[in-house]
Amino acid sequence: MEYFTRYGLEFNPFLKNSREILVDTNERTEALFRLDYLAKTKGFGLLTGGAGRGKTTVIRTWAAGLNPSLYKVIYTSLSTLTANDFYRNLAQELGAQPSFRKPDNFRTIQEEIARLSLEKRKTPVIIIDEANYINNAILNDLKILFNFEMDSRDRAAVLLAGLPKLNSTLRLAIHEPLYQRLVMNYNLEGLSKEEGRSYIYEKLKGAGCNQTVFHEAAVEAILNAADGTPRIINKLCNAGLLIGDSSKSEIITADIAMQAINDCELG
Repeated sequence: MEYFTRYGLEFNPFLKNSREILVDTNERTEALFRLDYLAKTKGFGLLTGGAGRGKTTVIRTWAAGLNPSLYKVIYTSLSTLTANDFYRNLAQELGAQPSFRKPDNFRTIQEEIARLSLEKRKTPVIIIDEANYINNAILNDLKILFNFEMDSRDRAAVLLAGLPKLNSTLRLAIHEPLYQRLVMNYNLEGLSKEEGRSYIYEKLKGAGCNQTVFHEAAVEAILNAADGTPRIINKLCNAGLLIGDSSKSEIITADIAMQAINDCELG
């Protein structure tokens, strides 16, 4: 018998690879609204937030909701790519044959974006995740790369997503031309205490639970330790379920929650 069945759960909703249960929060709703605005307006957007604050989940939800007959979504993560690999990958994702030389890839990327925009009537949506790893060379290139008709129009929506320090990087004088072109800039601050409470209960409900799993004091301890970060809430709830089952406890008490916090080295 799986450990979570003790608590009336059909699956563990706090694990990353389990079925995803999306919980609506004010911040998530606002982020999706801003991202929709970026898709319609085109140009550059910036989405930041601390590790585990839900950037990737929001981006994935937004991208999945874009009409494929109107938008072509291209996702790339800069943590794994060199500058040259970035341009080659972008050209390939746009459906073109990548070149070895940067100027050739530049031209190819611009031609493909123009073709998508003008011939196919599709807006390319280019998502650059983990953009806090972006180097100055790529940042300096981006404004040039997406410059069409003497800078008079935008043909693509380009979203840079990463940790909050990305905002600080873009504010440097060297990147001012790019920063000035941002049509959307939003930082995910994390869940409020009330939203965190709803987050836990909605996850449990989504996993078919009809019983009390966490004592109110346990929820309070988890939320205090997690400080509004969904990933940490998930981690602590999961640890609590494991400890509770191993100790044959029918409810996750504050003591079990504190043990989970200590086990996760957050205490």
